[in-house]
Amino acid sequence: MEIDHVESLPVAIPLEKPVSFSNRTLTYRDHAITYVRTESGLEGVGYSLGYEGADLIAEAVESLLEPMLVGEDPRDTERLWREMYDGTVQIGRSGLLLRAISTIDIALWDIKAKAAEQPLYKLLGGHADAVPAYASGGYYRDEKGHEGLRDELRRYVDEGHDVVKMKVGRRSVSEERARVAAARDEIGDDRTLLLDANGVWSTATEAIRACRAFEPYDPYFIEEPVMIDSVEAMATVNDAIPYPVATGELEGPRYDFERLYSDGAADVLQPDATVCGGITEWLKIAHHAAALDVPIAPHYNWNLHASLVGAIENALWGEYFYRDMDVKVFDDIVEEPLRPDDSGVISLPEEPGHGVRLDETAIERFRADG
Repeated sequence: MEIDHVESLPVAIPLEKPVSFSNRTLTYRDHAITYVRTESGLEGVGYSLGYEGADLIAEAVESLLEPMLVGEDPRDTERLWREMYDGTVQIGRSGLLLRAISTIDIALWDIKAKAAEQPLYKLLGGHADAVPAYASGGYYRDEKGHEGLRDELRRYVDEGHDVVKMKVGRRSVSEERARVAAARDEIGDDRTLLLDANGVWSTATEAIRACRAFEPYDPYFIEEPVMIDSVEAMATVNDAIPYPVATGELEGPRYDFERLYSDGAADVLQPDATVCGGITEWLKIAHHAAALDVPIAPHYNWNLHASLVGAIENALWGEYFYRDMDVKVFDDIVEEPLRPDDSGVISLPEEPGHGVRLDETAIERFRADG
């Protein structure tokens, strides 16, 4: 089996209304979509969130990475990952180029599972055929106050979720404490509340002050209290508060995650296969974490990550966004997006491959390269 062609393109899907987290406001979501095709007719697809750079990711795939792949066996995922990583190391290692590698690696595993005639989660280990998902939200909108937040979280509970996540950090500590108090009051004491600050606090001191204000409301973790490169500050926060720091959605390969944990910066790791180098690298991160009894809670991309969560023993949950909340909109280009059942559990796709089939008509509608 040989790779015949690699194609990558950007899509940009508008939001109905602007939405904000602690330090940014968004009006659309862009993704880079990559197709790897073989001479035998098999096709794999991979993708990554672009953060307004999807066109650059797609260009990197076609200009830098495709020449390394044509004529190669797509099932050689270990060797091809290393060749792509080492072949771009002077200008890569993380960020845009690693996202480009991620899209290709995901597509290669899609082909690999199709060739084996197995669903991805079975090929990778088959730990579970259904996985729990938490409902993620609690973003900021101009017209949304405490009652709007309560209504949103109540909806997630009514949908069957026992775990919910909300954004924090855009407002003053006293205002955020009131928001977190309202959230805990709404979901009750027996459900799990997760917090996400998106790296908003500039110092460990600021982050600790805020995190201690949230302590009475029993958060399970605080995600990214400081920027991810401030490993020492994050470790200081993690050591100073009674609940763990979680991070990893923007991190690169295994080496970054090893440092995060060994330096004490996080006790819950959140690798994203579309960011960290694809499925090949995601598995290395997850299995290393398993050796240390460190839990994994991957970021976003439930259509793909659900199968990865179902392949390992040390996963907590997948992350899920309801499309009508108008925050994550990738499902607009997925033919049959995964959705939790009425107990907050996602059943894994049983078709060969990773099961994320894209709607080509929708992709043409949202294409951002012409």
